[in-house]
Amino acid sequence: MVKAVVLGAAGGIGQPLSLLLKSNLEVTELALYDIVNAPGVAVDLSHIATPAKVEGFLPPDNGLQKALAGAQVVVIPAGVPRKPGVSQCSISDDLFKINAGIVRDLATAIATTAPKAFVLVISNPVNSTVPIVAEVFKQHKVFDPRRLFGVTTLDVVRASTFVAEVLGDRSLSPSVAVPVVGGHSGVTIVPLLSQSSHPLPSNLDTSTIDSLVNRIQFGGDEVVKAKDGAGSATLSMAYAGAEFSTKIIRALKGERGIVVPSYVNLTQEGGEALKKDLGKELDYFSAPVELGPNGVEKINGLGAITPAERVLIDAALPELAASIEKGVSFIQTPKL
Repeated sequence: MVKAVVLGAAGGIGQPLSLLLKSNLEVTELALYDIVNAPGVAVDLSHIATPAKVEGFLPPDNGLQKALAGAQVVVIPAGVPRKPGVSQCSISDDLFKINAGIVRDLATAIATTAPKAFVLVISNPVNSTVPIVAEVFKQHKVFDPRRLFGVTTLDVVRASTFVAEVLGDRSLSPSVAVPVVGGHSGVTIVPLLSQSSHPLPSNLDTSTIDSLVNRIQFGGDEVVKAKDGAGSATLSMAYAGAEFSTKIIRALKGERGIVVPSYVNLTQEGGEALKKDLGKELDYFSAPVELGPNGVEKINGLGAITPAERVLIDAALPELAASIEKGVSFIQTPKL
Protein backbone atom coordinates (compact mmCIF):
# COMPACT_ATOMS: atom_id res chain seq x y z
CA MET A 1 0.00 0.00 0.00
CA VAL A 2 1.53 3.29 -1.11
CA LYS A 3 -0.12 6.68 -0.72
CA ALA A 4 1.38 9.39 -2.94
CA VAL A 5 0.47 13.06 -2.75
CA VAL A 6 0.97 15.78 -5.35
CA LEU A 7 0.97 19.34 -4.00
CA GLY A 8 0.26 21.67 -6.90
CA ALA A 9 -1.58 18.97 -8.83
CA ALA A 10 -3.61 21.25 -11.11
CA GLY A 11 -0.61 23.04 -12.63
CA GLY A 12 1.44 22.51 -15.74
CA ILE A 13 3.70 19.96 -14.06
CA GLY A 14 1.17 18.71 -11.54
CA GLN A 15 -1.43 17.38 -13.99
CA PRO A 16 0.85 15.22 -16.17
CA LEU A 17 2.78 14.14 -13.05
CA SER A 18 -0.47 13.05 -11.42
CA LEU A 19 -1.39 11.13 -14.58
CA LEU A 20 1.94 9.30 -14.54
CA LEU A 21 1.59 8.46 -10.84
CA LYS A 22 -1.94 7.18 -11.45
CA SER A 23 -0.39 4.92 -14.10
CA ASN A 24 2.03 3.48 -11.52
CA LEU A 25 0.58 0.17 -10.39
CA GLU A 26 2.43 0.39 -7.05
CA VAL A 27 0.43 3.49 -6.05
CA THR A 28 -2.76 2.47 -4.26
CA GLU A 29 -3.89 5.93 -3.14
CA LEU A 30 -3.25 9.25 -4.86
CA ALA A 31 -4.17 12.55 -3.19
CA LEU A 32 -4.12 15.74 -5.24
CA TYR A 33 -4.00 19.21 -3.69
CA ASP A 34 -4.06 22.67 -5.23
CA ILE A 35 -5.67 26.04 -4.66
CA VAL A 36 -7.98 25.42 -7.66
CA ASN A 37 -9.25 22.55 -9.82
CA ALA A 38 -7.74 19.62 -7.88
CA PRO A 39 -11.09 17.82 -7.42
CA GLY A 40 -11.76 18.01 -11.15
CA VAL A 41 -8.32 16.63 -12.01
CA ALA A 42 -8.90 13.84 -9.50
CA VAL A 43 -12.26 12.83 -10.96
CA ASP A 44 -10.77 12.85 -14.46
CA LEU A 45 -7.91 10.58 -13.37
CA SER A 46 -10.20 8.33 -11.34
CA HIS A 47 -11.68 6.96 -14.57
CA ILE A 48 -8.33 5.40 -15.53
CA ALA A 49 -8.25 1.63 -14.98
CA THR A 50 -5.37 1.38 -12.52
CA PRO A 51 -5.53 0.47 -8.80
CA ALA A 52 -4.97 3.92 -7.27
CA LYS A 53 -7.92 5.58 -5.60
CA VAL A 54 -7.73 9.29 -6.45
CA GLU A 55 -9.10 12.17 -4.41
CA GLY A 56 -8.71 15.91 -4.90
CA PHE A 57 -8.54 18.59 -2.21
CA LEU A 58 -8.78 22.38 -2.02
CA PRO A 59 -7.72 24.72 0.85
CA PRO A 60 -11.14 24.99 2.56
CA ASP A 61 -12.10 22.53 5.29
CA ASN A 62 -8.45 21.55 6.02
CA GLY A 63 -8.00 20.16 2.54
CA LEU A 64 -4.21 20.21 2.69
CA GLN A 65 -4.11 18.26 5.93
CA LYS A 66 -6.63 15.74 4.58
CA ALA A 67 -4.56 15.25 1.44
CA LEU A 68 -1.39 14.65 3.48
CA ALA A 69 -2.87 12.31 6.10
CA GLY A 70 -1.10 8.96 5.87
CA ALA A 71 1.15 10.06 3.01
CA GLN A 72 4.30 8.08 2.29
CA VAL A 73 5.53 10.01 -0.75
CA VAL A 74 4.87 13.73 -1.22
CA VAL A 75 5.85 15.43 -4.49
CA ILE A 76 5.89 19.23 -4.63
CA PRO A 77 5.67 20.82 -8.09
CA ALA A 78 3.71 23.84 -6.79
CA GLY A 79 4.85 27.31 -7.73
CA VAL A 80 5.07 29.98 -10.41
CA PRO A 81 6.96 29.15 -13.63
CA ARG A 82 9.74 31.23 -15.14
CA LYS A 83 8.89 33.77 -17.83
CA PRO A 84 10.58 34.15 -21.23
CA GLY A 85 13.94 35.89 -20.96
CA VAL A 86 14.42 34.80 -17.34
CA SER A 87 17.10 32.15 -16.98
CA GLN A 88 17.25 29.66 -14.13
CA CYS A 89 20.26 31.58 -12.85
CA SER A 90 18.46 34.92 -12.70
CA ILE A 91 15.11 34.14 -11.10
CA SER A 92 13.79 37.44 -9.74
CA ASP A 93 13.37 38.11 -6.05
CA ASP A 94 9.62 38.48 -6.63
CA LEU A 95 9.37 35.00 -8.16
CA PHE A 96 11.64 33.59 -5.47
CA LYS A 97 9.51 35.06 -2.69
CA ILE A 98 6.32 33.64 -4.18
CA ASN A 99 7.68 30.13 -4.61
CA ALA A 100 9.60 30.21 -1.33
CA GLY A 101 6.44 31.21 0.52
CA ILE A 102 4.42 28.47 -1.14
CA VAL A 103 7.03 25.83 -0.32
CA ARG A 104 7.37 27.08 3.27
CA ASP A 105 3.63 26.76 3.88
CA LEU A 106 3.44 23.31 2.28
CA ALA A 107 6.47 22.17 4.28
CA THR A 108 4.79 23.34 7.49
CA ALA A 109 1.75 21.22 6.70
CA ILE A 110 3.91 18.18 5.91
CA ALA A 111 5.88 18.64 9.14
CA THR A 112 2.72 18.65 11.22
CA THR A 113 0.68 16.05 9.29
CA ALA A 114 3.06 13.64 7.53
CA PRO A 115 6.52 14.10 9.08
CA LYS A 116 7.72 10.62 8.09
CA ALA A 117 6.89 10.99 4.39
CA PHE A 118 9.51 11.06 1.65
CA VAL A 119 9.43 14.63 0.33
CA LEU A 120 10.38 15.24 -3.30
CA VAL A 121 10.86 18.92 -4.17
CA ILE A 122 10.41 20.09 -7.76
CA SER A 123 9.44 23.74 -7.10
CA ASN A 124 11.93 26.27 -8.47
CA PRO A 125 14.57 27.18 -7.48
CA VAL A 126 15.38 23.70 -6.12
CA ASN A 127 18.82 24.84 -4.91
CA SER A 128 16.96 27.08 -2.42
CA THR A 129 13.60 25.39 -1.89
CA VAL A 130 15.10 22.16 -0.55
CA PRO A 131 16.92 24.09 2.23
CA ILE A 132 13.64 25.92 2.92
CA VAL A 133 11.86 22.61 3.53
CA ALA A 134 14.73 21.42 5.72
CA GLU A 135 14.67 24.56 7.87
CA VAL A 136 10.91 24.30 8.39
CA PHE A 137 11.30 20.65 9.40
CA LYS A 138 14.10 21.59 11.80
CA GLN A 139 11.85 24.17 13.43
CA HIS A 140 9.26 21.43 13.97
CA LYS A 141 11.97 18.98 15.13
CA VAL A 142 11.09 16.41 12.44
CA PHE A 143 14.00 16.86 10.01
CA ASP A 144 15.36 13.58 8.65
CA PRO A 145 17.88 14.27 5.85
CA ARG A 146 17.37 10.75 4.47
CA ARG A 147 13.78 11.60 3.48
CA LEU A 148 14.21 14.96 1.72
CA PHE A 149 15.10 15.09 -1.97
CA GLY A 150 15.54 17.77 -4.59
CA VAL A 151 14.44 16.29 -7.91
CA THR A 152 17.27 16.82 -10.41
CA THR A 153 16.23 13.92 -12.64
CA LEU A 154 15.35 16.20 -15.56
CA ASP A 155 19.03 17.12 -15.88
CA VAL A 156 19.86 13.41 -16.11
CA VAL A 157 17.08 12.84 -18.65
CA ARG A 158 18.31 15.72 -20.79
CA ALA A 159 21.89 14.47 -20.60
CA SER A 160 20.78 11.03 -21.79
CA THR A 161 18.76 12.51 -24.64
CA PHE A 162 21.36 15.01 -25.81
CA VAL A 163 24.28 12.55 -25.61
CA ALA A 164 22.29 10.09 -27.74
CA GLU A 165 21.73 12.89 -30.27
CA VAL A 166 25.46 13.66 -30.41
CA LEU A 167 26.11 9.93 -30.92
CA GLY A 168 23.67 10.08 -33.82
CA ASP A 169 21.15 7.57 -32.49
CA ARG A 170 18.15 8.79 -30.48
CA SER A 171 17.12 5.17 -29.88
CA LEU A 172 20.03 4.93 -27.44
CA SER A 173 18.64 7.59 -25.10
CA PRO A 174 16.77 5.22 -22.72
CA SER A 175 19.99 3.30 -22.08
CA VAL A 176 22.41 6.23 -21.89
CA ALA A 177 23.31 6.97 -18.25
CA VAL A 178 25.21 10.17 -17.44
CA PRO A 179 25.79 11.21 -13.81
CA VAL A 180 24.79 14.84 -13.30
CA VAL A 181 25.95 16.48 -10.08
CA GLY A 182 25.92 19.91 -8.42
CA GLY A 183 22.54 21.60 -8.35
CA HIS A 184 19.50 22.21 -10.53
CA SER A 185 20.02 25.51 -12.32
CA GLY A 186 22.36 26.79 -14.99
CA VAL A 187 26.05 26.52 -14.17
CA THR A 188 25.32 24.50 -11.02
CA ILE A 189 24.31 21.59 -13.29
CA VAL A 190 27.47 19.56 -13.96
CA PRO A 191 27.20 16.58 -16.32
CA LEU A 192 30.04 14.11 -15.83
CA LEU A 193 30.30 13.15 -19.49
CA SER A 194 33.51 11.21 -18.86
CA GLN A 195 31.43 8.71 -16.85
CA SER A 196 28.72 8.27 -19.49
CA SER A 197 27.65 4.67 -20.05
CA HIS A 198 28.02 5.46 -23.77
CA PRO A 199 31.34 7.33 -24.17
CA LEU A 200 31.58 10.23 -26.57
CA PRO A 201 33.94 9.72 -29.52
CA SER A 202 37.55 10.48 -28.54
CA ASN A 203 37.96 12.71 -31.59
CA LEU A 204 34.99 14.93 -30.69
CA ASP A 205 36.09 18.57 -30.82
CA THR A 206 36.07 20.76 -27.73
CA SER A 207 33.44 23.15 -29.08
CA THR A 208 30.95 20.28 -29.55
CA ILE A 209 31.53 19.09 -26.00
CA ASP A 210 31.17 22.64 -24.65
CA SER A 211 27.91 23.06 -26.58
CA LEU A 212 26.62 19.77 -25.20
CA VAL A 213 27.42 20.78 -21.62
CA ASN A 214 25.78 24.17 -22.14
CA ARG A 215 22.64 22.58 -23.57
CA ILE A 216 22.33 20.24 -20.59
CA GLN A 217 22.83 23.16 -18.20
CA PHE A 218 20.41 25.53 -19.91
CA GLY A 219 17.91 23.13 -21.49
CA GLY A 220 15.15 24.75 -19.47
CA ASP A 221 15.79 28.07 -21.19
CA GLU A 222 15.39 26.30 -24.54
CA VAL A 223 11.89 25.19 -23.55
CA VAL A 224 10.85 28.57 -22.11
CA LYS A 225 11.93 30.31 -25.31
CA ALA A 226 10.17 27.78 -27.56
CA LYS A 227 6.91 28.07 -25.60
CA ASP A 228 7.05 31.86 -26.10
CA GLY A 229 5.26 32.90 -22.94
CA ALA A 230 3.07 29.80 -22.65
CA GLY A 231 5.08 28.17 -19.87
CA SER A 232 8.28 26.35 -18.99
CA ALA A 233 9.42 22.71 -18.98
CA THR A 234 6.28 21.02 -17.68
CA LEU A 235 5.89 17.74 -19.55
CA SER A 236 9.55 16.73 -19.40
CA MET A 237 9.68 17.76 -15.74
CA ALA A 238 6.58 15.69 -14.99
CA TYR A 239 8.20 12.70 -16.70
CA ALA A 240 11.39 13.19 -14.68
CA GLY A 241 9.43 13.65 -11.45
CA ALA A 242 7.51 10.45 -12.07
CA GLU A 243 10.73 8.57 -12.87
CA PHE A 244 12.29 9.68 -9.59
CA SER A 245 9.08 8.99 -7.64
CA THR A 246 9.00 5.47 -9.06
CA LYS A 247 12.53 4.80 -7.82
CA ILE A 248 11.61 6.14 -4.36
CA ILE A 249 8.53 3.88 -4.25
CA ARG A 250 10.56 0.85 -5.34
CA ALA A 251 13.09 1.54 -2.56
CA LEU A 252 10.28 2.12 -0.06
CA LYS A 253 8.93 -1.32 -0.90
CA GLY A 254 12.31 -2.95 -0.22
CA GLU A 255 14.18 -3.01 -3.53
CA ARG A 256 17.94 -2.62 -3.08
CA GLY A 257 20.68 -1.37 -5.37
CA ILE A 258 18.88 1.74 -6.65
CA VAL A 259 21.31 4.61 -7.22
CA VAL A 260 20.01 7.93 -8.56
CA PRO A 261 21.30 11.52 -8.53
CA SER A 262 19.43 13.85 -6.19
CA TYR A 263 20.00 17.17 -4.43
CA VAL A 264 20.30 16.17 -0.79
CA ASN A 265 21.52 17.35 2.59
CA LEU A 266 25.11 16.27 3.18
CA THR A 267 24.82 15.63 6.93
CA GLN A 268 24.49 11.88 6.36
CA GLU A 269 26.63 8.92 5.35
CA GLY A 270 29.00 9.82 2.54
CA GLY A 271 28.39 13.55 2.90
CA GLU A 272 31.66 14.42 4.61
CA ALA A 273 33.69 12.48 2.05
CA LEU A 274 31.88 14.31 -0.75
CA LYS A 275 32.65 17.67 0.87
CA LYS A 276 36.34 16.73 0.83
CA ASP A 277 36.03 15.88 -2.88
CA LEU A 278 34.46 19.28 -3.47
CA GLY A 279 36.96 21.17 -1.35
CA LYS A 280 34.15 23.31 0.06
CA GLU A 281 31.86 23.18 3.06
CA LEU A 282 28.35 22.88 1.61
CA ASP A 283 25.19 21.57 3.23
CA TYR A 284 23.51 20.49 -0.03
CA PHE A 285 24.70 18.99 -3.29
CA SER A 286 23.28 16.79 -6.02
CA ALA A 287 25.15 13.50 -6.18
CA PRO A 288 24.36 9.84 -6.85
CA VAL A 289 22.62 8.48 -3.76
CA GLU A 290 21.91 4.88 -2.81
CA LEU A 291 18.27 4.42 -1.80
CA GLY A 292 16.74 2.10 0.75
CA PRO A 293 13.45 1.66 2.63
CA ASN A 294 14.30 4.64 4.87
CA GLY A 295 15.46 6.94 2.08
CA VAL A 296 19.10 7.82 1.47
CA GLU A 297 21.42 5.05 2.63
CA LYS A 298 24.63 6.57 1.32
CA ILE A 299 25.79 9.55 -0.73
CA ASN A 300 28.34 8.49 -3.31
CA GLY A 301 31.37 10.54 -4.32
CA LEU A 302 32.21 12.15 -7.63
CA GLY A 303 34.39 9.30 -8.88
CA ALA A 304 37.16 9.96 -11.37
CA ILE A 305 36.51 13.33 -13.01
CA THR A 306 38.43 15.15 -15.74
CA PRO A 307 40.18 18.52 -15.30
CA ALA A 308 37.41 20.11 -17.40
CA GLU A 309 34.75 18.66 -15.10
CA ARG A 310 36.68 19.94 -12.10
CA VAL A 311 36.48 23.44 -13.61
CA LEU A 312 32.72 23.07 -14.01
CA ILE A 313 32.31 21.94 -10.40
CA ASP A 314 34.44 24.82 -9.10
CA ALA A 315 32.29 27.24 -11.10
CA ALA A 316 29.12 25.75 -9.60
CA LEU A 317 30.14 25.96 -5.94
CA PRO A 318 29.83 29.74 -5.30
CA GLU A 319 26.35 29.92 -6.82
CA LEU A 320 25.26 26.81 -4.95
CA ALA A 321 26.48 28.29 -1.67
CA ALA A 322 24.60 31.54 -2.33
CA SER A 323 21.39 29.70 -3.26
CA ILE A 324 21.54 27.54 -0.14
CA GLU A 325 22.07 30.58 2.05
CA LYS A 326 19.15 32.35 0.37
CA GLY A 327 16.83 29.47 1.21
CA VAL A 328 18.05 29.13 4.78
CA SER A 329 17.79 32.88 5.36
CA PHE A 330 14.23 32.96 4.06
CA ILE A 331 13.20 30.85 7.05
CA GLN A 332 15.71 31.91 9.71
CA THR A 333 15.70 35.64 8.95
CA PRO A 334 12.79 36.24 6.55
CA LYS A 335 13.59 39.70 5.21
CA LEU A 336 13.17 39.11 1.48
